[in-house]
Amino acid sequence: MNLVKTAMNRRNIMMVAATVLLAGCQVIPKGPTTSTQGPATGPSPTPSATALPTDETRHRVALLVPMTGRNGGVGNAIANATTMALLDTNASNLRITTYNTANGARDAARKAVSDGNKLILGPLLANNVPAVLAEARPADVPLISYSNDVSVAGPDVFVMGHVPDQSIARTLEYARNKGSQNFAVIAPDGEYGRRAETALSTAIASSGGTLVRTERYSRGNTSIVSAAQRLKAAGGFDTVLIADGARLAALAAGELRPRGVGATQLLGTELLSGESSVTRASALRGSWFSAVSDARFKRFSDSYSSRFGSQPFRIATLGYDSVLLSLRVARDWRVGSNFPVSKLRAQDGFLGLDGAFRFRRNGVVERAMEVREIRNGEVVIVEAAPTKFED
Repeated sequence: MNLVKTAMNRRNIMMVAATVLLAGCQVIPKGPTTSTQGPATGPSPTPSATALPTDETRHRVALLVPMTGRNGGVGNAIANATTMALLDTNASNLRITTYNTANGARDAARKAVSDGNKLILGPLLANNVPAVLAEARPADVPLISYSNDVSVAGPDVFVMGHVPDQSIARTLEYARNKGSQNFAVIAPDGEYGRRAETALSTAIASSGGTLVRTERYSRGNTSIVSAAQRLKAAGGFDTVLIADGARLAALAAGELRPRGVGATQLLGTELLSGESSVTRASALRGSWFSAVSDARFKRFSDSYSSRFGSQPFRIATLGYDSVLLSLRVARDWRVGSNFPVSKLRAQDGFLGLDGAFRFRRNGVVERAMEVREIRNGEVVIVEAAPTKFED
């Protein structure tokens, strides 16, 4: 079994998963706010405030993220990561120019399109997608959004963020293979809770089993405890999904498996990923949850820290992987022509810092995830993430 090593600021992927669904707020350390480009073989002009130089050998790709304001840290971290990807791959065929959506997402998109960019990486927030799309779609410029809101996906909008539903589905499949049959769920009121319940129901319909009961609660200590007590009194289940972070999940688990003892199998969501406190909560011992692999994150984190003087939040890898994706597609992309959208739907997918991923026909990312188990003082991988897609 491999020990899952928790990097600094790993807790923020938990915050992203819940907060993007509810409010779209993410925070990451600041970095450069200027345009980035791959190294060229000779001197080349840099973008001015009003125009970009002519490119005959490089693809123009726009990065649309907030570089100032409330979410400016997120955009700066993603921009830093795109710079890293260009440097690490010695890419000389991409020019990535950053446009600040904090001053208006549609204005940023309008400028990006007028500058001749043929692909947009971003926006970060789902509520900015319609404004960006209003400028991008008439110009046949597709979007690879860093959001995890699947509702914005479409024929020219690809959602790249980590989708919470997939973590639940992966864990449910593992639990079914281990004998779980009758499921219950404790979920918070609001969008995240509804999504978790729907994800569990969908996964059960696919993998088998029965959803016997759902208990909802408003986020608060006594509320989730009461929900767990009601569920325990009703009975009829062998496995329970607790759809919240470590602190509240531990409170509910304390009612269902006091001190980690009992026949009930507990499942968690991606909100447990990177939470060091899960190893200190005895009631969560034996719980299963799924997340993308951290195998490559430590090296990325160390390199990021060396270059920018701060530790990255987990979501910064999306910026890096979106550049790797662009570079792969660029092999069959003629400079100056429209981006070949069909290449994004490659059946075998792509490999990035977060492991294997691909886009489904509906534009939503599908990620290979590993299953983890909380044990005494550690989190271990009990089923590794697939390294490729078989179907």
